[in-house]
Amino acid sequence: MLGCGTVGGEVVRLLDTQADDLAARIGAPVELVGVAVRRPHRHPELPEGLLTTDAAGLVARDDVDVVVEVIGGIEPARTLLLEALKAGKSVVTANKALLAEDGATLAEAADASGVDLYYEASVAGAIPLLRPLRESLAGDRITRVAGIVNGTTNYILSAMTASGAGYAEALEEATRLGYAEADPSADVDGYDAASKAAILASLAFHTRVCAADVYCEGIRGVTAADIAAAATLGCTIKLLAICERVDAGGEDSVSARVYPAMIPQSHPLAAVDGAFNAVFVEAEAAGQLMFYGQGAGGAPTASAVLGDLVAVARNQVVGGRGPRESAYASLPVRPMGAVPTRYHVSLEVADRAGVLAAIAGEFAQHGVSIAAVRQTGGGQLPLNGDNEGGARLVVVTHGAPDAALAATVDALSGLDAVRGVDSVLRVEDLGRSVSALGVAG
Repeated sequence: MLGCGTVGGEVVRLLDTQADDLAARIGAPVELVGVAVRRPHRHPELPEGLLTTDAAGLVARDDVDVVVEVIGGIEPARTLLLEALKAGKSVVTANKALLAEDGATLAEAADASGVDLYYEASVAGAIPLLRPLRESLAGDRITRVAGIVNGTTNYILSAMTASGAGYAEALEEATRLGYAEADPSADVDGYDAASKAAILASLAFHTRVCAADVYCEGIRGVTAADIAAAATLGCTIKLLAICERVDAGGEDSVSARVYPAMIPQSHPLAAVDGAFNAVFVEAEAAGQLMFYGQGAGGAPTASAVLGDLVAVARNQVVGGRGPRESAYASLPVRPMGAVPTRYHVSLEVADRAGVLAAIAGEFAQHGVSIAAVRQTGGGQLPLNGDNEGGARLVVVTHGAPDAALAATVDALSGLDAVRGVDSVLRVEDLGRSVSALGVAG
């Protein structure tokens, strides 16, 4: 095993406490022959004979059949796993960042050696998600995978919704409770979810999708006012990973994106609170399927690692191997600007005649249809230092290419009557009707 942090420690514990059960399930005992760590003195609970700082040497040992990697990051994990695969050793990994950046290279190495590459723990902790995508639904056509795949951001947004707190306060609470790292950038900026979206899209659509192909926005800009605005529309805000098969003029393509979005409170994802994850899978024959549970943490992630280890070990006992990479479709990845989305735009405007017409004109000029408009605050305090009052205008659009919507917002910012664009959020119906927005889904 490479690494022995929170997840690795749980893997070692489960291997010990469930040794007899694992042997019965596999048909042979599983023996942990070595654990590579950087600082052996930090692991007094492990026998000295198991610990080593020579990860490359451990991987190269003749008595190693399976390498379990839980160190994370790109290097040295990539080099170590490629060496393991080339040497004919199967690999179990939880390394989402590596899989999203260079999973194709690992898959090719596994194929060349005829060994297994399993990575259930890389996306949603204990939730069985990847195996259903590549095995249970192998005979179906998946059209969309969408959900909440980052517990830290879901906890923060849930706290903001429940208490009315701002982003900074909710992040501070998440850090105090251990849901957020000291440096939360990977979570709150969406990078963690983007890596997972790349893995999901690759499996769902039989196409190689890497992290660079995924459009990514985080939650730093979400405010308490945005949360309140969503509530007035019967919605809540969640950081979503959305992977879709898009049909454009008879030619399929793939869209993979991560951003905070308003979703209807009637949708099951809206009820997923705290640090939990949930993913909706839509397929032509199976319909809608929802996977829900703990998406992170030592024990839940270790459960997924052990599940993969059992599968790999069984394959070795009977002389078979698991599913190989399926990338036959090779669909193009659609750029975000060409993806149809909807916007919720909140503006501070001058309270005078003709403002609404000017704003509506900008939307029309860019080919964006308005679904609903709401104005509040007419006759309020001056906004620009003179005697002209101000108002808040909220515009919800129909679907349009994201580039057209972005261009519209840029144009609005340049209007004399617009004092400021306070917030821009996407709206996702996720197949459900959104009557509160005045639009049928």
